[in-house]
Amino acid sequence: MFKLRKLYFPVAAAAIVVGLGIVMAGCAARAIETERLLAAAGFQMKLADTPEKVANLETLTQRKLVPHQRDGKIYYVYADANYCKCVYVGTAEAYQQYQKLALQKKIAEQQLQAAEMNRDAAMNWNTWGPWGPGPWY
Repeated sequence: MFKLRKLYFPVAAAAIVVGLGIVMAGCAARAIETERLLAAAGFQMKLADTPEKVANLETLTQRKLVPHQRDGKIYYVYADANYCKCVYVGTAEAYQQYQKLALQKKIAEQQLQAAEMNRDAAMNWNTWGPWGPGPWY
């Protein structure tokens, strides 16, 4: 029994590490896509290139657009201390453009998914021969 525990612990640990890696890769991809949309919408990116900026960046809400007021105007801030180590700042107009681009992207993804489902639904079952008892049934 002791030998089994020695064997299963490294396997379980490796599975956890791989799982976390997949989740982190998904988060990174989502952050990168959001940052591309922000840049396309007119947000300005500023790197946290000093210890003071890094410290301030880490106090901000991460990877969410948050409105901030400065000099009587509303600006939208997207902070990312993990991936780009930067902030994106945009005006109300840039925020509206971001929302428009994000909606267009969502609609395009839904249309692609629908097209793929329609293509799959058009499978010609007769091409595959008769169906009946066997490994497919």
